[in-house]
Amino acid sequence: MWIYEKKLQYPAEVEGTDLEIASELFAQYGGPDSELAAGLRYLTQRYTMPTDEAKAVLTDIGTEELAHWEIIGTLIYKLIEGVPPEELQEAGLAAHYAQHGHALYPHDAAGVPFTVSYFQSHEDPIANLHEDMAAEEKARATYEYLINLSNDSGVIDTLSFLREREIVHFQRFGETLEIVRDYLD
Repeated sequence: MWIYEKKLQYPAEVEGTDLEIASELFAQYGGPDSELAAGLRYLTQRYTMPTDEAKAVLTDIGTEELAHWEIIGTLIYKLIEGVPPEELQEAGLAAHYAQHGHALYPHDAAGVPFTVSYFQSHEDPIANLHEDMAAEEKARATYEYLINLSNDSGVIDTLSFLREREIVHFQRFGETLEIVRDYLD
């Protein structure tokens, strides 16, 4: 069922500590357009897809999103690793530190905890696939904003990879939408 290689899908390199971008990266770790929300959305929606091919696309992309969640988590952890509490406080991460220390916890860039209300799972596969395409576009835009906010070449490189995967996922969902429409017609 699973073969897990103990390496990231794409290397998450950082030049050093950067609490500001680490704080902002939580948008993609536990926010409404995050990799976690996407992975759970697709893995939940796959059950009502009417074709095996559509189910497989949602399964493949859903599991890839969880791999991307791992990449984002690795970036955040590397960017805050070993930073003293006083510096975390100055960077606006005091609440996170008070509850989690240097450990990761799924919340958005503003500290709002992850909630499954960020996504919908509907019996209508056409509605789900439209939501999925919109989710990929929102994630792509978020990655573009994060790239604009970073000066770290390693972070920018990793975020650029993730941004490109959002584009591929959007395209795959578009193809799947046509397959499902043809099947339903």
